Amino acid sequence: MGSVRNSKNRKKPKLAVFKFASCDGCQLSLLNAEEDLVSIGEAVEISHFLEASSHVEVGPYDLTLVEGSITTPGDRERIQEVRKQSRVLVTIGACATAGGIQALRNWGDHEEFQQAVYPHPEFLDTLATSTAISDHVQVDFELRGCPVNKKQLVELITDILHQRKPRFPRHAVCLECKQSGTVCVAVTRGIPCLGPITQAGCGGLCPGYDRGCYGCFGPTAQANVSGLSHWLLKHDMPKTELVPLLRNFNAGATPFREEGNRLAREQDTELE
Repeated sequence: MGSVRNSKNRKKPKLAVFKFASCDGCQLSLLNAEEDLVSIGEAVEISHFLEASSHVEVGPYDLTLVEGSITTPGDRERIQEVRKQSRVLVTIGACATAGGIQALRNWGDHEEFQQAVYPHPEFLDTLATSTAISDHVQVDFELRGCPVNKKQLVELITDILHQRKPRFPRHAVCLECKQSGTVCVAVTRGIPCLGPITQAGCGGLCPGYDRGCYGCFGPTAQANVSGLSHWLLKHDMPKTELVPLLRNFNAGATPFREEGNRLAREQDTELE
């Protein structure tokens, strides 16, 4: 983990926020921090944050937050420059950490998609894949979520400004459900749920509303994805539903991607 160092000629560290292919939801999480955002604004010099202000200052930056995935040749070049200008680079959200929902293009024909959606696809300059920022440059820390938890985001910025290594829960959503007294929707109601393999951070939001977890915060460090898929298949969930469940917000995350691919291959074999 890098550290933020104050220059003798600058009282406040410089903060930058950059957007790549994304919906802007994680940047909005920072803007929605309200009073905490005011405190951050007093502690740092916000040098580049187009979601909040048209005022832009050049780097280098002490702390850079990056939202979004790499989907074009221009993105691929720009993230290299952002990395060069950043002492500490943190990716925020599922798009930046795993390719996001747009990573579903990785299993399709992007040229076919372009032909179907755009009247003049010849004007587009895009990659066949949507990939995480860490696939292209060194990342100092990743903050999961779709969108990120605004309290975690504020805590992350505060930790880095004080030269502390950020620490966040690495356990599964199931523990959050237990802590909040939420009854397991998978066991009691047979609702497919990715809670056992998804990193905590949302407070068990979806199970609290009688819905299964969609895996917004990505896989836990030791996610037993094959074990959960075996259990779901044993309890009559068809592969045709399980594969799309894994290929969701964090479809590009390695454990979800590998198990989804394995199940898809089995499904194709069964249909032959």
